[in-house]
Amino acid sequence: MFKNFKLLVFVFFISLLSEAQTQTTDSLDKKEIDMKNADFTVMPFLSYNRNLKFMIGGIPMVMYKLNKQDSISPKSLSGAAGVYTTNKSYFIGIFNKFYFIEDKWRGTLFFAIGDLNSQFFAGEFNNAEFYNYGTNATIFSIGIQRKIVNKLYGGITYTYASYNTVFEDNIADETTTTTNGLEFNGLYDTRDDVYYPTTGNMINAKWITYTEWFGNDANANKIKADYNKYFDMRDQKDVLAARFSSTIGLGNIAFEQQTVVGGNDIRGYSEGKYRGDTVIALQGEYRLNFAKRMGIVGFAGIATLYGSDNEDFDGELLPGAGIGYRYRAFKTIKFNIGLDAAIGKDDWGVYFRIGEAF
Repeated sequence: MFKNFKLLVFVFFISLLSEAQTQTTDSLDKKEIDMKNADFTVMPFLSYNRNLKFMIGGIPMVMYKLNKQDSISPKSLSGAAGVYTTNKSYFIGIFNKFYFIEDKWRGTLFFAIGDLNSQFFAGEFNNAEFYNYGTNATIFSIGIQRKIVNKLYGGITYTYASYNTVFEDNIADETTTTTNGLEFNGLYDTRDDVYYPTTGNMINAKWITYTEWFGNDANANKIKADYNKYFDMRDQKDVLAARFSSTIGLGNIAFEQQTVVGGNDIRGYSEGKYRGDTVIALQGEYRLNFAKRMGIVGFAGIATLYGSDNEDFDGELLPGAGIGYRYRAFKTIKFNIGLDAAIGKDDWGVYFRIGEAF
């Protein structure tokens, strides 16, 4: 499967590049190809957190117009990622965002395989400790959205996931879980740019159902709601961004389906200590652009969770704050990569960014 996947990625990028007329130029620190209809770049991946340890890899990405005559749709984005960690985890995947027919349609396509060696926190509060577990995962997701009216979109996404999880010291039985998720979503999007918004709002609502009739072992549902707000600052040079996010799990939520506090919505938590069926977070970020292709960000937020296996964690306030560096990955499109460092409650993390956190 691993060999077949590498072949798939190779064929995928060759087919994209063959459709465009290529013109090669030099770059300072990376390979970058400016094409009439596409921009291609290869970025290194380097990060660290307390759970996965050092992470290294590479990320080739290409931005392109599906239709050269379409001046309204944003450029589509396709990429691949391969990451290996010093705790012997690995991840390989492809990701795609498609914009077409004058932005009346939007699509996503994602596929990944990986072997995650992680940990979770379990036990009575005074005697709780971390236990290791390993999960071999395969995930595939495909989605489509259609503009309904003005800035309002509606759509559907299908996600297949297969997990095989083994727990340390037999603290729990080995599990094999296969899920088929059907997501119904709505998006209200007034952002001035999909990759680097400076003004506007984005309201995103999703209902994901895992029903028995759709091939799942038990009924479960997730409700996700996000609200992003953007303000241009300093004569449109900088951006102040704010975000509210919530993930609510209902029914028989499997271990692998639980939400772990950390990542985009509350940076500063990398141990995997706090996880539950429901996580709610609020955060803000200031994006300072001090050069044409470089900038820094400062951010802070707070989160809480419910439905944790450790009931003492339910309702606990979990703050996080940090700073980050940004570099524009493409010459013609404002799309950043970067590195964030953040601290949380008795935890911290370093995060490699592809695009902004929100």
